[in-house]
Amino acid sequence: MINNVTLVGRITRDPELRYTPQNQAVTTFSLAVNRQFKNANGDREADFINCVIWRQQAENFANWAKKGALIGITGRIQTRNYENQQGQRVYVTEVVADSFQMLESRQERGNTPTPPPSATQNNQKQSSLADSHDPFANSEPMNINDDDLPF
Repeated sequence: MINNVTLVGRITRDPELRYTPQNQAVTTFSLAVNRQFKNANGDREADFINCVIWRQQAENFANWAKKGALIGITGRIQTRNYENQQGQRVYVTEVVADSFQMLESRQERGNTPTPPPSATQNNQKQSSLADSHDPFANSEPMNINDDDLPF
């Protein structure tokens, strides 16, 4: 049996970190994932996918990932059900993330000031040796406008 999910999307709201009675960290969040096609009006639609991540990864995710951040996750689809306060059976389908990757820096998102030129030059000199073996070293960053976001 195979149950693997890989998603790349933007967080629709700040993640919610909670702890179970057994003191297990759990973070819930939602990802907006663009569809590969455009609708009849030429607009790109998105799916909003509920996700959950557990333990240390949950704490890390809650500390680093904020609304609008571009995130990659891997995990599996899980279904569960429970009875709500009105006595109705509620079914939930969500992605249980095993790992995540931040796909852009805070600087790229505009959340931090740009370092002074001297620091940037020093970092470029130091990283040039490491980048010589990086196949993505000369690639252009993705240009995503606010108009492209579904939220």
